[in-house]
Amino acid sequence: MLSKNQLGFLYMFLSVCAFSLMDLIIKWTADYPLGQVVFFRGFFGIVFYFFVIPKNRINNFYQTKRAFLHFLRCFVGLIAMVAIFIALRNLPLATVVSISFAAPIFTTIFSIFFLSERVGIYRWLAVVIGFVGILIITEPGFESLNIYYIFPIIFCIGLSYVAIAIRQLSSTEPVWLISLNFSIAITIAGLCTLPYGWKIPSFFDFFVLSLVGLFGGVANLWLSQSYKFSEVSLVTPLKYLGLVFAIFFGYLIWGEVPSLKSLIGGLLVILSSIIIFRREIIIKKEPTIQRHD
Repeated sequence: MLSKNQLGFLYMFLSVCAFSLMDLIIKWTADYPLGQVVFFRGFFGIVFYFFVIPKNRINNFYQTKRAFLHFLRCFVGLIAMVAIFIALRNLPLATVVSISFAAPIFTTIFSIFFLSERVGIYRWLAVVIGFVGILIITEPGFESLNIYYIFPIIFCIGLSYVAIAIRQLSSTEPVWLISLNFSIAITIAGLCTLPYGWKIPSFFDFFVLSLVGLFGGVANLWLSQSYKFSEVSLVTPLKYLGLVFAIFFGYLIWGEVPSLKSLIGGLLVILSSIIIFRREIIIKKEPTIQRHD
């Protein structure tokens, strides 16, 4: 029987897998306008959630007593999504990725102030090791600093607040409602870009675009489940595995052979996740000792 933190660890891993598949599909749809992809991401996410809404909530699925917090989660999440897309279109990919993975640092800090979590040396060590691994993989450089570098930082801060908001909402709200509201928000936002030019997709492209929403929908559901069961600062470092998957799929699909630095960085990322999970197992075997991490 897994503990709540271990369940959170598992759901985060599944979420990272689904998001990685979604990213692969987004790479194949680069010829379509950004707003159109955002719309498909949200709309087919909505379709997915209507299959998981409990039957007794079909008629009143929208009811909530924390509408303002839902609004903040959606608003900040939308800003973070737009910011990372702007960064990706105006900065080198490796630079954007290396900056975006600074989010766990902000999340760890925010979780102390907003959730009163106690973050011990083991999780701090895991965050540092994982972040060092990401730096080795991406080999970031800042030779031509310009205003666009602020956007991945905005993404990090926004993503960190979203993690905190999901944890707060999940104490009283069902996880499907948290994710459904976000899908509705980005669907509306994407639809608003229709006057700026959309492309009519072929049948195959329509199917591929729909998978963006389906993978994104299930990924967000698992992400919300992860934050419901576990402390934010515990499971967030697992997101580093996204780059490990990127290396694997890059080699499998596009024949990109990872460098030695990429392999070393990937091993450090995996090591950070092992430290977290092994520490949780040890703590579970010591029920009389008060948790400090």
